[in-house]
Amino acid sequence: MNNQESGKRFADTPKPTILIPIILYIILYFLTAYTARSGEVIMIGSNPLPLSALAGVITSLSGIVLVHLVLHHKKAGFIIALALIIFPLPSLVNWILQGNVRSLPGLFTNILTIIMLVIIMINHVKMEKEQERLHRLFDQTSIALVNAIDAKDKYTRGHSSRVAEYSRRLAEMNGKNPEECDEVYYSALLHDVGKIGVPSSIINKSGKLTSDEYEVVKQHPVTGAQILEKIDEYPYLSIGAHYHHEHYDGSGYPEGLKSNEIPEIARIISVADAYDAMTSTRSYRDPIPQDKVREEIVMGAGTQFDPDYARLMLLLIDKDTDYKMKELSVKNGLNDENSIIINEFRSVVTPGLLVNSYMTTVRMMIGSADEATGVAPEPCMILFDSLDGITHSDENEIRDRLYFEYGEIRFDGRTRTLGARKMETQSSDTVSSDISSNGEYMIEAVRIRDHALIRIIGKNQTSEVIVALPDSTRFLYIGFTGEHCSISDMAFSKETTESPADLIPRIAEEISYIDVPAGDIPNVQIDGYRTNTSESTEIRNGLKISFHTQSLPTARLVWHCPSLLLFHSDDGKVNGINHRDIAFIRFDGEFWLIDPDCKVEHSKITDADHIDWDSWKGYNRSGYDSLITFEVKDNRITVSTDNGGISIRHTVIPNANDKIYAALTGDQVALTNIRIK
Repeated sequence: MNNQESGKRFADTPKPTILIPIILYIILYFLTAYTARSGEVIMIGSNPLPLSALAGVITSLSGIVLVHLVLHHKKAGFIIALALIIFPLPSLVNWILQGNVRSLPGLFTNILTIIMLVIIMINHVKMEKEQERLHRLFDQTSIALVNAIDAKDKYTRGHSSRVAEYSRRLAEMNGKNPEECDEVYYSALLHDVGKIGVPSSIINKSGKLTSDEYEVVKQHPVTGAQILEKIDEYPYLSIGAHYHHEHYDGSGYPEGLKSNEIPEIARIISVADAYDAMTSTRSYRDPIPQDKVREEIVMGAGTQFDPDYARLMLLLIDKDTDYKMKELSVKNGLNDENSIIINEFRSVVTPGLLVNSYMTTVRMMIGSADEATGVAPEPCMILFDSLDGITHSDENEIRDRLYFEYGEIRFDGRTRTLGARKMETQSSDTVSSDISSNGEYMIEAVRIRDHALIRIIGKNQTSEVIVALPDSTRFLYIGFTGEHCSISDMAFSKETTESPADLIPRIAEEISYIDVPAGDIPNVQIDGYRTNTSESTEIRNGLKISFHTQSLPTARLVWHCPSLLLFHSDDGKVNGINHRDIAFIRFDGEFWLIDPDCKVEHSKITDADHIDWDSWKGYNRSGYDSLITFEVKDNRITVSTDNGGISIRHTVIPNANDKIYAALTGDQVALTNIRIK
């Protein structure tokens, strides 16, 4: 089988059935017991041979074969093998207590069987431990090789590991089993191994490659495949290396394959690789903002990317509300010595630290930019939002990156309010045991909806600044800067549990866009992707849900619109007991079937390819009344809605035993006057 066929089938090899040998073993066992009681013999020449002895030998051999199959059958397991050993023990004890000489052949046979089975099991355990050791060695060797390749270019450090992780997540979302997901992961981890044959002068070139240089780069898939094809035990490894630059429409390289001719592993890696390349720093550009990356993947679905895996990648992006799926190798913008010098105010600003409901702590050392001048350092924080998490001063970049500045906070507690509604500071002269020197600072930052708390802890003073943000929808980043100062030894940590909703005292009224009369269920304001949902209702034939929708003032993208969630939970509540998403329907026409156990029988979106998306965004900003209808027939749920020229109709076939519920949600949208009919 070639790599292409192997990639399509993953590890789809037949598994041996153990039902027949189990039945045979039981029959033979009872036959042995019967012949032992009957005392029947057969004559071999002039010598009598107890029939029970012959049956016992056959039973023993059958048991040994069966246990061998069980120990290598993933769906059976160790417990069944143990049971097969214990099964003969009562008879052995009975024979020993009876002292029946005629039972001695069966007795010895069963003892021999147990001994043999125990030996097999002990060896199996040893083999499993050895396989685990070899797996760890393989994992460590792969990572070491990848790190060596990535080190050739400082702009791609960590690239292969991130692509491998994204690829594994895509495979999991598409219902692949753990073994298949591992194959995807390791194939993705080694997908760029062929770059080891590309000269560093080409890899690290900051300008545009010449046509000859580009041809050299295009050979790395072939080189990688040649390297990995030598690993016979893992034939899937070379698939990612060989085919990850093939395009779904046949325009890729090295072989120009198209559609399902491209191995599935490579189709997964292709979209994961493209995503990480766009969201990482390169010598010739900064990371591309998340929303722009999303648009590129939308446009590439069906041309560059497998449309199914492109849609799953879009779902991952939408779920990544804190933008964690991006390059993490450059954590703070400091140089290799983990320090920066800032002379003039804001001449250098670190990339933004995202602040959310998980308390973040930053430690750093602050010193003077020039000890000889004696000028006291004045470190400062800039609170802002932008698509790329970086501060901007150029007017074009401010417009393109949707840059918005909330204000500035000096480390001594002084503030300057810009876009924030209000900032309040409380300072106290306290000695902190967490701070060892006058130059050391600890910053704690957390955000709860439209309020943020910034705590600055120094050797002799602690300042707490509460910031009332203009809304709950924009992101909050902190960039570190100052004047006449140096910043060094920065270290970050983040809590793993969310902070309490009442942690920050409110200093301004909450901004609400749903303060109007409600319908049958409460109004709902969704400040970010699925940050809130309406009350749910069980889906039945003829169900209709009507509501008024309007995008929030901060909405700027096509997908800032309403969505419908189909789900199951034991208590009928979103995120309730045993909650499981079934499908997600967004009103801009995007649809995801999330539960791999369910099916889509019919899916139709009309006019979405021809709509004027600027008009669509305006349509959502101005607000409109929407209606969703449900038809249920033969366990088929058909959902229909028509909004702003986009007609959506999907038929989903869920698990027949599940009650399916519907709830409204979305991204940066206010839903009011919700009626259930």
